[in-house]
Amino acid sequence: MELAQWLHTQVDEDERIVQAASWADEANAWHAAPSPYDTWGKDERWYVEDAMEEGLVTHVDPKASDDEGVARHIAEWDPARVLREIDAKRQLLALHRPVQQRSTGSGGGTIEDCQVCGHFPAQYPCVTLRLLALPYADRPGYREEWRP
Repeated sequence: MELAQWLHTQVDEDERIVQAASWADEANAWHAAPSPYDTWGKDERWYVEDAMEEGLVTHVDPKASDDEGVARHIAEWDPARVLREIDAKRQLLALHRPVQQRSTGSGGGTIEDCQVCGHFPAQYPCVTLRLLALPYADRPGYREEWRP
């Protein structure tokens, strides 16, 4: 599988995951806040709720991390943000398509280059696509040859 196709698959998987975490478009924006409920003897308890004030994570109680930090991290990566990032990645994938160019080498023929980046010598997949793939390097199918 080529890098661009593999990236499309990863972005589709991201969308599937985010859709499973969201029960309504209106609820996609999450925020973290100190819990207004009993803190069970702790200084402060944190929770995460969606934009419709439905408790998603009713209390954050990590074993080796700060409650507030974990709650804020969960809220920062809410479905609304992830969906915006998915849209941006799809737009970048659409822009950075391969184009055929005549080879300047002695062998003639054609080679693939990125229609946006226009490398010399020609290179496809381009550095932009390689960088987009980097966060997914731990997923099945990633090839070390794609690493920028």
